[in-house]
Amino acid sequence: MRKEKANKYSGGIYHKMQIELTYNSNHIEGSRLTHDQTRYIFETNTIGVENEVLNVDDVIETANHFRCIDMIIDNAKAVLTEKFIKVLHLILKNFTSDFRKDWFAVGDYKKMPNEVGGMDTTLPEEVADKMKALLKEYNAKEEKIFEDILDFHVKFERIHPFQDGNGRVGRLIMLKECLKYNIVPFIIEDHLKMYYYRGLKEWNNEES
Repeated sequence: MRKEKANKYSGGIYHKMQIELTYNSNHIEGSRLTHDQTRYIFETNTIGVENEVLNVDDVIETANHFRCIDMIIDNAKAVLTEKFIKVLHLILKNFTSDFRKDWFAVGDYKKMPNEVGGMDTTLPEEVADKMKALLKEYNAKEEKIFEDILDFHVKFERIHPFQDGNGRVGRLIMLKECLKYNIVPFIIEDHLKMYYYRGLKEWNNEES
């Protein structure tokens, strides 16, 4: 993918990953951009709109998500750190309406409680310690298998460290770690959203 990215090759794995992951990951979080609109933004840096009202944040976050994937590809072999995860969040949310809110910590951990799929998440004052512990546990394993990456994702989403954008950042991390450990990357499609949320909730039950 690095070669395809560098050569701006159209129609390959890099091209497909950018469009499919961005479209589906954003749609899971409520974006209303169509697949074609997502593709146009990636391929031409423009968007065609006819008798339609678009959410500006949807467009900005789509363009930002493309940049996040580029960062993942460029740093796929790096160790996963808090700093890297925070930079991903900063790139994703940069120049959105959330970026202009004083209480919304773009590129840093949340200041207010939030939830995922109806589940309570870690309180803001506990996030830093929980993230440090999670990364220490994960990075202590020399070779990660597919289940380790999924387990990290579930624990990350249950912490829900950022005010918003946790799902997309979490799925980007899974892409990075799959690339690092030579595991075929995968995309959670929007129509599987309810199964995905159920998986986050029932992960420990399914394991046992």
